[in-house]
Amino acid sequence: MLRLPKFEVKNPATVEEAVAMMMEIHGEARFLAGGTDLNPNMKHGLFTPERIVALGGIEEMFGVGFDESGNARIGAMVTLAQVEQHPDLRRAFPALCQAAKLVSSPQLRNMGTLGGNVMLDTRCQWYNQTYFWRNALGYCLKKDGSKCHVIEGGSKCVAAASNDTAPALMTLNAELEFATTSGRVRMPLADLWQADGIWNKKIPHTDLLVALHVPKPAAGSRGAYGKLRDRGSIDFPLFGIAVRLDFAADGSISDAALCAVALQARPWPLKKAAELLIGTHPGQASFNDAVEKVAMLAAKQCRPMPNIPGDHEYRHLMVPVYTRRTLHAAAAGEGPVHHI
Repeated sequence: MLRLPKFEVKNPATVEEAVAMMMEIHGEARFLAGGTDLNPNMKHGLFTPERIVALGGIEEMFGVGFDESGNARIGAMVTLAQVEQHPDLRRAFPALCQAAKLVSSPQLRNMGTLGGNVMLDTRCQWYNQTYFWRNALGYCLKKDGSKCHVIEGGSKCVAAASNDTAPALMTLNAELEFATTSGRVRMPLADLWQADGIWNKKIPHTDLLVALHVPKPAAGSRGAYGKLRDRGSIDFPLFGIAVRLDFAADGSISDAALCAVALQARPWPLKKAAELLIGTHPGQASFNDAVEKVAMLAAKQCRPMPNIPGDHEYRHLMVPVYTRRTLHAAAAGEGPVHHI
């Protein structure tokens, strides 16, 4: 039986109290949102914090709101199920809601939070195992060891970012609001990441994600999220791609954004590929030709590694397939693309 280690629990009522509680302990401490990722990781011995700072009592971190300009503020403690089902979010940010809908299972989406998914730890099939399994293997770069089992002789951890909502939020130019020991800061989500599978964020564990700010989309903007996985629920992505398409008055694409996930330690924007779509008209040959070029360019740029379960060569073959399908789904205003 896998059991949780011993720890104390703190229940702050404000954001400032939560940050202070993280800083006052000399040992390791962790924030607890929905717990759907932290709890199993603690049972596997990946984290053994002396203190858990539970965020469920902080009212500021809940709720969805829009200002007069149509910009959204989503509390970090809003559940994935609430994001998926929120009618205003579904109209404004379809790719985000589709991505939230494809995370895990209904039960876990009812507990898991949007903030927790954005701040999800990187994953690797050599890391996300029990302590006994990892001990028998001699551990790895990410935890307790000095050897990378993905890349022979590798000196850098390549555990993969596997958070479905992050690429969708990046195509939407979302910003993050953090509470730190020196006050509140806001930063573009695209600036959060670093290419380090051990810790792929540029901020410390003690900074608390309070809310996500998503600007009003362009008129007529459409989006979609495509996810490759073995089963129709539960699984983390073997490959994921988010698409945003903005349209001019004549029906042509005026701007586009693509972002992939489950490849390396950070979500991967496909900027050059997105530029190929600008000026094309969905439903016409120009768009279909551009989609094929984008799919092929994505296949060149996205090279899956054997860092997560699933054959990496098969995952690579699916990159252009899912890129193509998700682009067509976004252009048509259709639902999420996923493998069952």
